[in-house]
Amino acid sequence: MASQLDAVIVGGGHNGLVCAAYLARAGRKVMVLERRPVLGGAAVSEEVFPGFTFSVFSYVVSLLRPEIIRDLELSRFGLQLIPLECAFTPLPDGNSLCRWSDWEQSRREIERFSKRDAEIYPAYSQAMMQMGRFVKPILSMTPPDPASRNPAELWELLQLGRRFAALGEEERFLKLKMFTMSAVDFLDRWFESDVLKATMSVSGIIGTFQGVRSPGTAYVLLHHYMGEIDGAFRSWGFSRGGTGQVSLAIAGSARHHGAGIRTEAPIEKILVKDGLARGVVLEGGEEILSKLVISSVDPHLTFLKMVGPEHLEDEFIEAIRRYKLRGSSGKVNLALDRVPEFKCRPGVGPHLRGDVAISPSIDYLERAYDEAKYGRYSRRPYLNVVIPSLCDPSVAPPGKHVMSIFVQYAPYHLREGAAAWPSQREAFGDAVIDTLAEYCPTLRDSILHRQVLTPWDIEQITGLGEGNIFQGELSLEQIFFLRPAPRWARYRTPVRNLWMCGSAVHPGGGIMGAPGANAAREILRSGTL
Repeated sequence: MASQLDAVIVGGGHNGLVCAAYLARAGRKVMVLERRPVLGGAAVSEEVFPGFTFSVFSYVVSLLRPEIIRDLELSRFGLQLIPLECAFTPLPDGNSLCRWSDWEQSRREIERFSKRDAEIYPAYSQAMMQMGRFVKPILSMTPPDPASRNPAELWELLQLGRRFAALGEEERFLKLKMFTMSAVDFLDRWFESDVLKATMSVSGIIGTFQGVRSPGTAYVLLHHYMGEIDGAFRSWGFSRGGTGQVSLAIAGSARHHGAGIRTEAPIEKILVKDGLARGVVLEGGEEILSKLVISSVDPHLTFLKMVGPEHLEDEFIEAIRRYKLRGSSGKVNLALDRVPEFKCRPGVGPHLRGDVAISPSIDYLERAYDEAKYGRYSRRPYLNVVIPSLCDPSVAPPGKHVMSIFVQYAPYHLREGAAAWPSQREAFGDAVIDTLAEYCPTLRDSILHRQVLTPWDIEQITGLGEGNIFQGELSLEQIFFLRPAPRWARYRTPVRNLWMCGSAVHPGGGIMGAPGANAAREILRSGTL
């Protein structure tokens, strides 16, 4: 049976599963191989402590493409998304800012800091939505190669240029600015309140080892702004049962269409003979042959380890070695015996049914970045906190709760080396708890269990290089036709019949599914299957 496979997919992350589902839906015989006992890569749900289910790594859903939800009938296979109600920012002086889905509520909150910002906020939101609508179709594009002489690729470039030229002058100017400015500089064009700018700018640093004042982070801000749930633009949400349910729903669709999925099947190498990928070898020696091999793991692991430099040209190997992973974030998951209260807004109110950002000022965020630049985790980091059990009681025992804390910055490369992380793990966790407890004094007394994950831990558990859940930075030199390397952004690789479908290819990271869907489309178009 193995020799009759059309494709074997390396890695059971959500993009690999999406690719498998589309190929199986088209009648191809596909096998997904995942090294862990659970599917999903970084989008997994696990019962870390008895009765408490965590979205262990990736923890919110927004960028998952609506066409993928429809095509793969994910609702039929158990996907349920719960929109987050607000974005809450507590402040150390006892004040706070909460942005709601209802504009009038948000206006009243913002005008306490700046009446001018409250008045201009709707215009900013409208401009961002317009830019998002321009970029949104690009997410589903196969990036054209600007150096290609292929008429089809030149036509794609021309069409993209025409769309850009059709924009108004101000909109063109704004888009160009987004690709060159920092998140803070871009927001400075609109707002005056430091509190508002700080809490909005953090969307520009997630998935990057850069600060909010670093050039290029304005685009990352837009990348995270493009999410939608049920047609509502810029919406974020929980997956009922945790983000692992996203992966399991995709896996359910893939199996329904005939795909095979194996867990606990770690791959030792990709079989390459005469420049042609012919299958994989599992640890232990089992060979699985197929017409195509499709990798959903990062380029360093794919080419430098599984394929091997001996099968690749030096120029390509050098480009892959230059591809920046630079993991910069960690995670702390807490099991709680009650909901801790914030001193700026006591009580368990609707402000806790969204995400909570510890980002009180731009200078605070820059100081957190400054520590990381020199190989130290931030003693007072940016935190993004959610309590999913308030909206989804299924993830905790009655009366108990789970809290997910995304932490930045936690550089993979410590001054002492990445291998020093195990000795610093608990101190890192203490720094996170200490930071949050300044705003939430009842936190410590409510903690039953905690799980601390450094980028080194994320790499060890999931296989994600340097613990970067985006499989590489979303920096300007690593997006669109440069991701993961010039000339190789169209999901093909220099090894014939070896393709890429993970977050390391366009359009990048997040629980999006677009890399997997785009790769499947190109494979089917290529006629190789």
